[in-house]
Amino acid sequence: MKYNTISKMFLNTVEQFAHNHILYYKCKNEWIGLTGKDIEVTVNDISFALKSIGIDAGNKIAILSNNSPRWAMTDYGIICSGAATVSVYPTLIDKQVEYILKDSGSKVAFVEDKEQFDKVNNVWSNCPDLDLVVVMDDSDQSDDKRVINFKEMLDKGTEYAKTYGKTLKELVEDANPEDLLTLIYTSGTTGTPKGVMLTHQNLVSNMLDILDKISITSKDTLLSFLPLSHVFERMSGHFTAFSKGAKIYYAESIETVPQNMTEVKPTLMISVPRLYDKMYAKVLDGIKSAPSIKQKLFWWALGVGTKVSTLKLAKNSIPFMLNKKFGLANKLVFSKIKEKVGGRLRFFVSGGAPLSKEVAEFFSAANITILEGYGLTETSPILTANTEEEIRFGTVGKAMSSVDIKIADDGEILAKGPNIMKGYYKSPEATKEVIDKDGWFHTGDIGEFDEEGFLKITDRKKNILITSGGKNVAPAPIENSILNSVYIDQIIIIGDKRKFLSALVVPAFESVVKYLESKDISLTDNNAIIEHSAARELINSEIEKGMQNFSDYEKVKHFELLSEPFTIESGELTPTLKVVRKVVESNHDELIENIYNN
Repeated sequence: MKYNTISKMFLNTVEQFAHNHILYYKCKNEWIGLTGKDIEVTVNDISFALKSIGIDAGNKIAILSNNSPRWAMTDYGIICSGAATVSVYPTLIDKQVEYILKDSGSKVAFVEDKEQFDKVNNVWSNCPDLDLVVVMDDSDQSDDKRVINFKEMLDKGTEYAKTYGKTLKELVEDANPEDLLTLIYTSGTTGTPKGVMLTHQNLVSNMLDILDKISITSKDTLLSFLPLSHVFERMSGHFTAFSKGAKIYYAESIETVPQNMTEVKPTLMISVPRLYDKMYAKVLDGIKSAPSIKQKLFWWALGVGTKVSTLKLAKNSIPFMLNKKFGLANKLVFSKIKEKVGGRLRFFVSGGAPLSKEVAEFFSAANITILEGYGLTETSPILTANTEEEIRFGTVGKAMSSVDIKIADDGEILAKGPNIMKGYYKSPEATKEVIDKDGWFHTGDIGEFDEEGFLKITDRKKNILITSGGKNVAPAPIENSILNSVYIDQIIIIGDKRKFLSALVVPAFESVVKYLESKDISLTDNNAIIEHSAARELINSEIEKGMQNFSDYEKVKHFELLSEPFTIESGELTPTLKVVRKVVESNHDELIENIYNN
């Protein structure tokens, strides 16, 4: 069915799939599904509840919560009322929440529970536009008239709809494609977060581009665990999947994703590369400790899978005997890996950060496809994507149908299309810095096309290191290559204005402990591990292995091990798990200076 706004798409879906279960959540060890009709009734109540308290078209309403059907229905309720959703990461601290609520001028905030309510309550006095807080788990017991439970909000909407004079369908008809749909604040890796203004047209155009390239139907099942406050999950696993009536299960938490995968048996999953890196490391780690015969069987199967994958990607036929061997490899080895992700997976989708070519090729050989794409919050987000028909590992695929991409003289990727943001909220100057007079959005990423039109990302423009010898070095490819090691969890390359490259490395402690045990060394304390010569020698050999294909000036000459990982809480990771280089370097400045002064 045709639609030009997200609100029209919503009504299409709930009418078409009124009796189908679409959104699922887990309660008391049981997955509970909501039908299209259930969802429509709740969204209707939210929309009219907002109208009852004077919310007008274009007003901003914040959601501060982890993923759940209530997050999804609140988003649709806000959108159908004509207001705009301000998505706030639930991992943000009070001050960061205050900045977003204040800058956006949010009038209402939907908060998941007491923990999220306390963040808002602590800064409420500094947010003059905020009139009401809705507690989504119905846990509020205060007498504060400015705070209301979710169920009370729904009751308010039910009553108000009776006298409003318009139906939900008529409310939805009032929306225009150019209307503001959402404000999403950038993660702020290079400064103060900016509110990205995305319209109905921005998101709808990106959805239609995706559906033109990738098949999604009502028979598909997704496990949603990336934050819905992130545009990648919001567009792909929320709007696009919903538009086709696919079943969307909300993972209980990041920690329960492996268990939830085996329960839900997803056919599609969307993630950042960190999940695939951890799965890859876990498989290889398991093989290292397996009996010799199992190791031989695994590596034989992987060799067969690699040959088949290479032929498939080249669109060549697979010889009869090789196909027979692949069937055996699939039965004896790959099916066991696939069972860990539920056994029904058609493909994974990866975005948000570069995916290691080695990891992508490994899973392809094991008969599991990862489709990597590329985009930014400002581009709604997807600019390019690999598809089942057209895939090239080590690239982020070809441009979406409605998107134009070109490479500037300095290597920066420029994009133009209906998915490019309206601009940064209340920041016309910042908008002019990234969207030029001809409408080209400057991504800040460096890249190149191969001969077939597949785009390869080299690095962020601002991440390029220039050594004191004048050599330009892109750290991301080096970091990604080293991160293929099962013994390395995180790494940051340093070397801007320095004589040589160095690195701060967080070991994968669980794997390192197992390695040390195999050498009859028993250590469990992280600080003791990073100081032990055997651990340092292991990490050194892994770094050397990862740098084999790089020039001498691109090689790490010195490294230091860290006992604690980069975290969101320390400010070293964004909510989307990107490393904030400036913060890492600042937090470890003394250690870095010692590297270059010794």
